[in-house]
Amino acid sequence: MGIPGGDVLPQLSMVRAYSAAAANPAGPYSRWSPIIFWHHGAFASAIPLVMRRFERFPLDRPLVMGIVNATPDSFSDGGDHYDTQGAIAHGLRLKEEGADILDIGGESTRPGADPVPEGEEIRRVVPVIEALVKAGAVVSIDTWHAGTMRAALDAGAALVNDVTALSGEEASLPLVAARKVGVVLMHMQGEPRTMQKNPTYADAPRDIARYLAGRVAACRGAGIAAENIAIDPGIGFGKTVAHNAEILANVPQLRGLGVAVLIGASRKAFIGALSKGERPKERLPGSIAAALAAVSGGADILRVHDVAATRQALAVWQAIEKFRNPT
Repeated sequence: MGIPGGDVLPQLSMVRAYSAAAANPAGPYSRWSPIIFWHHGAFASAIPLVMRRFERFPLDRPLVMGIVNATPDSFSDGGDHYDTQGAIAHGLRLKEEGADILDIGGESTRPGADPVPEGEEIRRVVPVIEALVKAGAVVSIDTWHAGTMRAALDAGAALVNDVTALSGEEASLPLVAARKVGVVLMHMQGEPRTMQKNPTYADAPRDIARYLAGRVAACRGAGIAAENIAIDPGIGFGKTVAHNAEILANVPQLRGLGVAVLIGASRKAFIGALSKGERPKERLPGSIAAALAAVSGGADILRVHDVAATRQALAVWQAIEKFRNPT
């Protein structure tokens, strides 16, 4: 059963079987896929209840992706771990704190950021990836450049995290399909230099779900398995404060696309805008609040700067959920 494309999303109906997963997306069965029907006026075949997965990971609990920026200008920690040894040490620390995946980036995609030449990006990330893979980490490469993807995968990266959802360069989609690796497809309105100037949607959650459905369909058509795909609505990437809050309130809509859902709200500007204008490193409480809202809606992966704090919050949340929704 294929995932429907973006142009037909409004005409599709999704009918979930009567199950605990359908009745309570945040409950103890939320990591399982209920029976789903996609149809254009007629019912298709049902999918049996199965454990959901992303790449090598069973999605029986939220995964934590730790951010390692080997950049001088990222919005939150640019320059903190810019040199190779600093980035490696930071990655090892996040792994020790409980990160399931380490996401390595060599080019800032903050609002207003200028592009980085591919060769420089490769120089920044490859030694970091090699060292962290050697230490036993599962590594993701955060890039939209096909050449950097290739170099990172050759260095041992297991996942690609692309802010253009594999649409930025023609070679990206066939490369990921041929390598049979996991991929995160992110939504971004515009590009980093201009995306925050006037982001506009008719219905932000629905418009973003429609776009991501189309990208999932493109990946499935290229031969990428559904369990190797995650989608990310792109909090802060061409969104207003209200858009970001609305997206977080509608995570279950993204779950309807049948693949893993990643949320990256950590330290984002909307947190300060909703509070007292705190600087990025002062936004941990708001980051935790956004993370727990996301997993309560069914998010599978949290991309965060503060791994230990997020792990602690998740441990408490999971303990409470077991009593709120006993099996």
